[in-house]
Amino acid sequence: MDVHRASHHSQMEYNLNMEGKQAGKMLPCQEDRLDSGVDSLKEEDIVKDFEDMKMTENREFTQEYEPWRDVMTDDGDTLLHLAIIHEAVDHVREMIKLSHNHPFLNAQNHQGQTALHLAVITDQPQLVERLLKAGADPRLADNSGNTALHIACKKGSLASFSVITQNSPSHLTALMSFPNYSGHNCLHLASINGYISLVENLVKMGADINAQEQCSGRTALHLAVDFQNLALVRCLVDLGADVNSLNYGGFTPYHLTYGRQNEEIREQLYHKTAQELRPLPVSESDESEMEDLDLSDDELYDDIKFGQ
Repeated sequence: MDVHRASHHSQMEYNLNMEGKQAGKMLPCQEDRLDSGVDSLKEEDIVKDFEDMKMTENREFTQEYEPWRDVMTDDGDTLLHLAIIHEAVDHVREMIKLSHNHPFLNAQNHQGQTALHLAVITDQPQLVERLLKAGADPRLADNSGNTALHIACKKGSLASFSVITQNSPSHLTALMSFPNYSGHNCLHLASINGYISLVENLVKMGADINAQEQCSGRTALHLAVDFQNLALVRCLVDLGADVNSLNYGGFTPYHLTYGRQNEEIREQLYHKTAQELRPLPVSESDESEMEDLDLSDDELYDDIKFGQ
């Protein structure tokens, strides 16, 4: 696996080849958290810690021990995390400058979030770029199995998305296909949240348009029908999505239009679906279709709320 799960080891014991203990497990998706560390230190304490770093503008990079790298809150946030959260850009830049290719850049807090995750969550693409160029690993996943690219797709952060994809060419295929703990890859997240431009970009970059999410086998087209997004349905069909693809319950995207209000979606998919696949499949119980349509945590928590 080219993407790394969140690790709960000491942040100073980061290993590029680590494999998290929870790899492969389906865990509940948590909302992207921005409250880690915010209440652990008072504002004046944060400022004091920044000042104690004693950095000079012309200082040359060194891998020698720096005490400020060991500062950590009860939530596992480092000074770099806190500086990003509080948008103390000058301090962030200085810490990045002094930590090129240092494990400090990839330290994870107790939510499994790295500085890269937090830069995407706080919508600071310029810091995303600096972190990546300094050696931040885009393959690290948080406690919900989300990499920074997953979060960009979930939030609709086109700027951060562009920076990550442009600066991670050797990892791009793995990043796009890697599922989070709810079974969703980047294309699924962009589809769930209706970000058509991201969907188009992902497909053009090589994302599998017919990839099935791991919960019930829905493709992006199934998800577009679930959320009654006509524009996305049209976009996916134009991009070559397979209208005859079956989810784990044996349903095509057209089948999911039954009982839904948007007649345009039903009509468009009816004419494109193979005639033999138009009738609903015989199910053993009336509950099978409802189980197939259950929303995952990514779909329930599509509105990201910070500091709650």
